[in-house]
Amino acid sequence: MTETRQRPLRVLAAMSGGVDSAVAAARAAEAGHDVTGVHLALSANPQSFRTGARGCCTVEDSRDARRAADVIGIPFYVWDLAERFREDVVEDFVAEYEAGRTPNPCLRCNEKIKFAALLDKALALGFDAVCTGHYATVVEREDGGRELHRASDMAKDQSYVLGVLDERQLAHAMFPLGDTLTTKDEIRAEAERRGLAVAKKPDSHDICFIADGDTQGFLAKRLGRAEGDIVDESGTKLGTHDGAYGFTIGQRKGLRIGHPAPDGKPRYVLDISPVDNTVTVGPAEALEVSALTAVRPRWCGTAPSGPGTYTAQLRAHGGETEVSAELVGGELRVAFAEPVRGVAPGQAIVLYDGTRVVGSATIASTTRRPSTVTA
Repeated sequence: MTETRQRPLRVLAAMSGGVDSAVAAARAAEAGHDVTGVHLALSANPQSFRTGARGCCTVEDSRDARRAADVIGIPFYVWDLAERFREDVVEDFVAEYEAGRTPNPCLRCNEKIKFAALLDKALALGFDAVCTGHYATVVEREDGGRELHRASDMAKDQSYVLGVLDERQLAHAMFPLGDTLTTKDEIRAEAERRGLAVAKKPDSHDICFIADGDTQGFLAKRLGRAEGDIVDESGTKLGTHDGAYGFTIGQRKGLRIGHPAPDGKPRYVLDISPVDNTVTVGPAEALEVSALTAVRPRWCGTAPSGPGTYTAQLRAHGGETEVSAELVGGELRVAFAEPVRGVAPGQAIVLYDGTRVVGSATIASTTRRPSTVTA
């Protein structure tokens, strides 16, 4: 079973200006589909986002995408989704940090922009599918239903950030790079063979809407300086901070604590309380999470009807861990076979059945072992 369906489709290829999306658009066109390229203008002032070749939100990226579309020989447009991006991704990102949670803006962008706003507009214009350069695989079952699976090359797999896609969105998704065992160097070589100038363009890194990569500085400009205490598990004050939003669960560096722990071991952020603006730190062992509750589940198909055993991924570049999970009253209750560390409210948990993506949910709270501190 492959990405390409039996009949040619009208495909809208989202072209960020990078090499992956350019090659994906070229492969879709080569497969015989009627492809149109579109670059999403996500900033009202593109120069306020990344400059150079590190992001997907600059004037330069738009021009790179247009040049790639010209080489491929497909129509090309720029669509302004800056207001939707600001509301659904940037403002959500700031609000989540303000509430003491750690969001993933890439998941939110896929959910709200690329496979909601963009897909809705594409379908209204008569397109059949949206094509992106993500590394994941769509498998068609014999009954005509579609499943989202990991990429053939696990080293490049991006199914985690696509775990927010629901059944309807998945029905119109196309990922031409996901089902081939090719290295990134081979993708670049393919781009060069096709005459695409983005062949040697560096990959994007970090968060596209934070120009200098300084997340704490970005948040400080929007939320202001808010001095609070850094305390240990007993409540003893160890230092101060300029804003609890500048910390994440599991963080070790940048704590600015003036004296070491009695045992000399490093301290880590265990809890962030926006109510009293307090950051709690402690030993690594206190980060061990045995269970969690997650909200706003989204299923890549039919929701599970009862408890089940899965593997779970907790961050974009993290490994898998075995879990048992059950949907209870609209909340996902998850228990880990072995404790894991560094799990923060606001992060997404994505469940897998083998290589198949079952669905995702947003972590709301955790149960730690042996510490009684809860997030």
